Amino acid sequence: MFEQLVNKFSGIFKKLRSKGKLSEQDVDAILKELRMVLLESDVHYRVVKDLVARVKERAVGKEVLESVTPGEMVIKILWDEIRKILGGEVSSLEIGGTMPVLIMLVGLQGSGKTTTLGKLAVRLKNQGLFPLAISTDTRRPAAKEQLSVLCRNSQIDFYDDPKALTPLEMIQSAIRHSREKSYDLILIDTAGRLHVEEELLAELKEVVDKISLKEILLVLDATTGQEAVKVAQSFKQWVNPTGLILAKVDTDARGGAVLSIVAQTGWPVKFAGVGEKVDQLEVFHPDRMASRIMGMGDTLTLIEKIERSIDEEEKKKIEKKLGKKEIDLNDFMEELKRVKDLGSFDEIMGMLPGNLRSGISQIDGEKNLKRVQAIIQSMTPDERANPSIINSSRRRRVAQGSGTTIQDVNRLLKQFENFHKLWKQMNRTGKSPFLKRKGRFGWNT
Repeated sequence: MFEQLVNKFSGIFKKLRSKGKLSEQDVDAILKELRMVLLESDVHYRVVKDLVARVKERAVGKEVLESVTPGEMVIKILWDEIRKILGGEVSSLEIGGTMPVLIMLVGLQGSGKTTTLGKLAVRLKNQGLFPLAISTDTRRPAAKEQLSVLCRNSQIDFYDDPKALTPLEMIQSAIRHSREKSYDLILIDTAGRLHVEEELLAELKEVVDKISLKEILLVLDATTGQEAVKVAQSFKQWVNPTGLILAKVDTDARGGAVLSIVAQTGWPVKFAGVGEKVDQLEVFHPDRMASRIMGMGDTLTLIEKIERSIDEEEKKKIEKKLGKKEIDLNDFMEELKRVKDLGSFDEIMGMLPGNLRSGISQIDGEKNLKRVQAIIQSMTPDERANPSIINSSRRRRVAQGSGTTIQDVNRLLKQFENFHKLWKQMNRTGKSPFLKRKGRFGWNT
């Protein structure tokens, strides 16, 4: 996620941190580089112009230029301004009021709308709600079947009325059914097209005019860049969405589209799709997304992901282990298995700060995990407990015993060293990583 932008930000931050003092000319040079980085990453030029101007206004102040750590303060200012562009605060889904609450998803075909509806239904069900999914797409072949299969696989109730000939009739029928069965919410999938069509939008407007909808969420493909902004403007004229869901954020390597979409639409982002699995729809946190874009990781989301994946008994075991002052290779292997169960390594590593990501990120895939296990299992108990004793002759023996190379063993020990740094950081305050804490600039990390 945002690989191109993260890498370029890393270069800028390295220059900032290397300077003991900053002059106004230094700030201008850094902002010129920042401007090019943002434009190359598909951020709209108006957004870039406004962002750079606001950062400069704050960065050339006496408080920053005379600070002991001026580079860190400029980075903090940039993070704060990006957070503001992304909405500043979390915008919650409106689900209060008379039941059933109606939430309609709109968007172009291929934007990930139907899949997103399934993910949203699963998320709401996990919160203890009773959602019902319906499709009002009577044109696209197998549109209803696609949603029906998705719901069946996710154990979400799906409703269809073959007698309903229009989207409005389908929704009215679903409302009657929902009241009979006491559903909390109705999630409405709508027809998508390969481009904006007035006939389709007129259909949606009829629904908006005659049905009381709590939320109208526009699903936009984050990888489409500036085109997504044009799509949003077209939908605004007809149905005026209450918020956005950004789909396929995990595949957006450049990262600038997210900034452009939010800045230019002015609508709050409710959720972000970060993968294909049904549980990979995250609440959109502007502060966390700003940290990801800048390569600072998102350990709060990682912690929440871990908490959802384990039960209370397992959590207690982890917290007890975290009380240890040191960890060994046995702990390392156990935690790698746990991380593997959370999702892809790319996704997990994207939530870690850049300085902790290198090395660990090389462990990717079931094949490499098995190689790591083979190497560790070829060590003696003393070597696993105290990796520092593994000298060159021991490395040669371990490589032969595990059917790997000395380079593989060296790589594993380097990965363990990086993991050990992460472990120390998590325990720096003597608290469990399950407890939220403030980062170095005061924002959550």
